[in-house]
This record gives sequence, structure tokens and C-alpha cells, in this order.
Amino acid sequence: MGFCRSLALRSLISAIVLLLFTHHVHSFYLPGVAPQDFQKGDPLSVKVNKLTSTKTQLPYSYYSLPYCRPNTIVDSRENLGEVLRGDRIENSPYVFTMREPQMCKIVCRQTLDAKTAKEFKEKIEDEYRVNMILDNLPLVVPIQRLDQESPPVYQLGFYVGLKGQYAGKKDEKFFIHNHLTFTVKYHKDMQTDSARIVAFEVKPFSVKHEYEGKWTVNTRLSTCDPHTKRMVSNSNTPQEVEANKEIVFTYDVEFQESEVKWASRWDTYLLMSDDQIHWFSIVNSLMIVLFLSGMVAMIMLRTLYRDISRYNELETQEEAQEETGWKLVHGDVFRPPNNSDLLCVYAGTGVQFFGMMLVTMIFAILGFLSPSNRGGLMTAMLLLWVFMGLFAGYASARLYKMFKGTEWKRITLRTAFMFPGSVFALFFILNTLIWGQRSSGAVPFGTMFALVFLWFGISVPLVFVGGYVGFKKPTIEDPVKTNKIPRQIPEQAWYMNPLFSILIGGILPFGAVFIELFFILTSIWLNQFYYIFGFLFIVFIILIITCAEITIVLCYFQLCSEDYLWWWRSYLTSGSSALYLFLYATFYFFTKLDITKPVSGVLYFGYMLIGSYAFFVLTGTIGFYACFWFTRLIYSSVKID
Repeated sequence: MGFCRSLALRSLISAIVLLLFTHHVHSFYLPGVAPQDFQKGDPLSVKVNKLTSTKTQLPYSYYSLPYCRPNTIVDSRENLGEVLRGDRIENSPYVFTMREPQMCKIVCRQTLDAKTAKEFKEKIEDEYRVNMILDNLPLVVPIQRLDQESPPVYQLGFYVGLKGQYAGKKDEKFFIHNHLTFTVKYHKDMQTDSARIVAFEVKPFSVKHEYEGKWTVNTRLSTCDPHTKRMVSNSNTPQEVEANKEIVFTYDVEFQESEVKWASRWDTYLLMSDDQIHWFSIVNSLMIVLFLSGMVAMIMLRTLYRDISRYNELETQEEAQEETGWKLVHGDVFRPPNNSDLLCVYAGTGVQFFGMMLVTMIFAILGFLSPSNRGGLMTAMLLLWVFMGLFAGYASARLYKMFKGTEWKRITLRTAFMFPGSVFALFFILNTLIWGQRSSGAVPFGTMFALVFLWFGISVPLVFVGGYVGFKKPTIEDPVKTNKIPRQIPEQAWYMNPLFSILIGGILPFGAVFIELFFILTSIWLNQFYYIFGFLFIVFIILIITCAEITIVLCYFQLCSEDYLWWWRSYLTSGSSALYLFLYATFYFFTKLDITKPVSGVLYFGYMLIGSYAFFVLTGTIGFYACFWFTRLIYSSVKID
């Protein structure tokens, strides 16, 4: 008990030290979501975020391009999730005055050399977008639908520039968006005359600005007249990106009063997807569940009830020997499987994942993980994963002791290191590739140290605490005794082949989630918001039921065929749905994404491999424990001499 207390105290101290450490590196705080009131004339500072592209999936900091800079660049504090997402939030030279429109405001003048012109062209070629933030709202570009009466579609950020032909020339040129027309919408309080910002929109333009005489502080552009509040007629010439060419960056800003209240300002971002498709996903999944539930009900209420009644009514040993079916393997069904240690490790890791997913979705449904808290979801998942190590150690040690294991420290150590170690190794390789591209998505050393500290300083001690408590619990007793000599397994029919039944078992769990999976992949790889956690929670519950039921059905068929090697097969049956998830991710890559760079492709498949591996552990554990409960239930219901 002293060892357990020491580890618990050590993990608590480690957690406190980590929180103090990350306060200086990347704090874990969630950005405040309290409304901010602005009076007329108050300054509004626009912040810039990373440059993003769905073609490369490699984010870059805003000032990696020679954009206009403020006198001093100040980095905003970022939480762990923001850093892992590649966010780099900094101040900008764009400063507005609340409810005071501006026209043709000059930001700066830049002359590109060959290197900077090439950088702009590369970013335009890869369709990079510029992301900005005002009052914690991301910048969006409104795009009108073909149906004029429908509300516009909003895209996050504006393109760095565009590529195309101009003035009848055949060769394509690169043009930069150097003039931005901002629209800040606000909701006004009639009593106090204060206002709250409810929308931040922009329309980008490429304008070749002209001016007379030499450039001075008071230079007036001949292509943009702030007094007439319009571009003059000869300003239709776009600004080409070429070396030794001068670019003048300008912006307009207008303020519009809106009926949208501050509490509803995120609705525009979050209601972009069609709810009908999500309801179709739910209905599709429910049909699968009803089908499986019918099969399980038939097995449990009819077949099993009949089997148990018949087995309990047998009068002589000769009659029992003539019987076939699942009762005949009662002396071998609880025999420890091959590689039982590995099964204990995977079962414990799956419990850790299940707890993390369940608590995360509950928090999300209750509104604690609002999208205004950038990185909050990833930060919460990492912290929950770390603290759920307590249950991982407990589950693996309990199962290990049931298999007559004695070295609980060894099994606990494997639980603490095997899955996180393999994922961290792959993550480190992918991070090295990102670092080689000089992308802001590369995790800095300080954050990498924080992740390692989370793992070694908190997760590992908690896994040992859970393992100690679990191993001290009484051994789980089998409902029937195990024979000393293993029974020979009869030749199986082709459809009971392990590989075939395992692959068949994974289809239905994947079918229950694949529609919702499309929206999740879209939000991750196409830079869109996903916040329909109510639907996701329902799909998660359906996934649990589907994994449990398909594993129970196939386990029953296996035992009826007198094949008692169900331990690993129950884990792999529902876990095989991860194979279909990875195949679907491959299909999604070739049909929905426009990734051409090899490094970006490696990143996509690397991260999807990590996601599929985690899905395998989660679904496999659900199926395993469902089958474990089922076998104990049926064998405890029959009389065994």
C-alpha cells in the first residue's frame, strides 16, 4: 500500500509541476468566452493565424510570407491543443476603430525580390488561405449560392492570391490579394449604446495601386479614393506577383448592425452541414442495431433458453455425452489464451480509450468544449487520456490475475508503454517530416517535452496505481472448472474460418459509423468546423451496441461449433472494423482530397494509421468484454457435474 500511495503522490506532484511548466510554455487554460462590450471609437486589433491549405495539409505562420508587419510581433498564449493543431496567433498591423468606417487605408508598401516572389507564387499555387481573428471570431469569406434567396456559404480565411490569364495573354500569371474589404457586424445594446461583435467577414481583391510622385507618409493613391468611397475605374488591373515589383497593401472596413445576438454568433459557423444527412446516418445505424438486436434476442431468448433447459434436464452421463454444442467445451472455454499478456495490455488500453471518449463527448455535449476555445477539444482528450491510465492499469491487472499471472509490474509496464510508445514513435517521425518542411505544424521542443512529461510523469504512475489496486482485488473466478488436457477442436465449416468470421464481424460496426466518419474527416482535412456532438454521441452509443452484439452472435456460433478459442477472436472480430476505417480513409484520400505532395500524403496516411489503430483498440475492447460477459453468463446458467 505504501508503494501505491507513493506513486499516487508522485503523479499528483507531477501534474502540478506540469501545469506550472506549461503556464510559461503553452498554458492549458481555455480562452475566455465572456462577451466583450465595445463603445464607439474603441480600438479593435485584428490577430493573424496560420496559413492553411487543404492541398498540402502543412500550416505556416502568417509572417512566413513578407506581409506587412507591426512594429513588434507579439505571440499570443496558446494551449496545448492549439500548438498541436499548428496555430500560431500573432498581432497584425490591421487596427480598426469601432463603428467608424475606413476606406483605402494603406497598411504598407512592399517590393518583392526573387525569393519572396517565389514564396508568394508557391503559396498561391498550393491554394493557401490567410486566417485572421477578431474578438475570438475567425475571418470568413461569404460566397453567395446560386439560389439568391438562400443564405451564403462561408469559407474560413481568404486565398493568398489567384492564378489565371489576364488581358488576353496565354500564359498564366500569379496575382496577390492585396486589398481587403472587411465587414464587422455588431449587435447593439440600445440602453448602453455599447456593441458586441457577432461576425467578421472579408472580400479579397487584387488591385494594382498607383500613386503620383514619390512615396511618403501622406501618399494618396490614384486608384482608390477614400472621399468617394469607391475604387476608381482604372483600378481593375490586378496586382501581379513578380520580382522587383512594388505591392501596396490596403484595406477597407465597414460596420453593419445585426439582429444576431452575441450568444448565437457561432451558429453561422456550426450550422454549415446538413442535419438531414446526420439523421440519415442515425437511421442507418439504428437499422443495423435493430437487426443485430433481433438476432441476439433470438439467440438469448429462444436458442439459449432452450439449450440451457435441455442441458439441465439431462438425467444420465450417457445422454450428456451424446449432446453437441457449446456445453461440451465447458472444460476448455476459460482456458487462458496464447499471448494472454498481450491481450491484457490491449484490453487495458481499450478501457483507457473508452473512458477518454465517453467523458470527452459528455463534456462536449454539455458545451464545455466550445469551438471558441480553440484547441480545447484536443487538450481535453490528451489530459483525459493521461488520467484514464488509472483504469487501464486496473483493467489489465485484473485480467492478468484471472489468467494466473504473478508479475503484475511487468504487465503494468507494458500497458503504460506499448500503445503510447508506438504512437509516439510514429508521431515523432511525422513531426520530423513537418519540421523538415519548416511548417508551423511541427511541434516545438517545449511542447514535445510537455507531452513526454504527461506520459512519464502522470500517465505511467497512474497506470501503476491502477495495476496495484487491480492486482490486490480478489481473483475473478471462472463459473466452470478448466480441464488439464485441452479438448481437440473438430474441423470447422468454411464460414467459421477465423479469418473469414473476423473480417465479417468488422463490417457492421464500420457500417454504423461510416456516414458520420465522412463529416469527421472533412472537418479534419478540409479545415471545417465539426460541432454536432449530439449526433456523434448517439453514433458512439450505437457503435458500442453494434460491436457488442456482433461479437456475441459470432462467439455463440463459434462455441456451438465446439471451438473454444474465443478470447482473441472476440477482440479481433469487432476490432477488424478499424481495417475498413483505414480502407475508407484511403478511398476518401483519392476521391475527396487534392493532395499531390508526397510529404502531405505520408502525413495523411500516418495520422490515419494512428487513428485506425486507436479505433481498433477501442472497438476490440468493447467486443472482448461483451463476449467475456456473455460466456460467463451462459456457463454459469447450466449445471456442470
